[in-house]
Amino acid sequence: MITRTASARYEGMGKSGKGWISTQSGVLHDQRYGFNTRFENEPGTNPEELIAAAHAGCFAMALSFELAKVGVEDGTLEAEARVKLDQDGTGFKVSRSDLRLRASVPGIEEARLRELAESAKANCPISKLLNAETSLDVEIAAGASA
Repeated sequence: MITRTASARYEGMGKSGKGWISTQSGVLHDQRYGFNTRFENEPGTNPEELIAAAHAGCFAMALSFELAKVGVEDGTLEAEARVKLDQDGTGFKVSRSDLRLRASVPGIEEARLRELAESAKANCPISKLLNAETSLDVEIAAGASA
């Protein structure tokens, strides 16, 4: 079993509070977050952006492994996740994550690529973690097999 860690420190309360997020790997070290980075457009990060990054990265990697299993050795996968934060009573909830894939994968039929992408969406660990609706939009680059 693999365990990864991250930590958050928050000083002050509510809208005036400020926080810092760090990850075990050090890729994020005291990265700023707070109300203004979450609900407005102040520079810094926020939990939903980090979830979107995790979902896009997990999905792209899962699809690359699905493709490798069927003998595909070359190509480019560009994944984007749009995580939606909605009002939920007096609080908020992540209601969905919409994945978008731009794929340039020579030597595979479009229908097969779409099938493998759906499998990757359903089976990547972050998709399994999210208790939210997840959609997938696939765009095949020009020149790829149709």
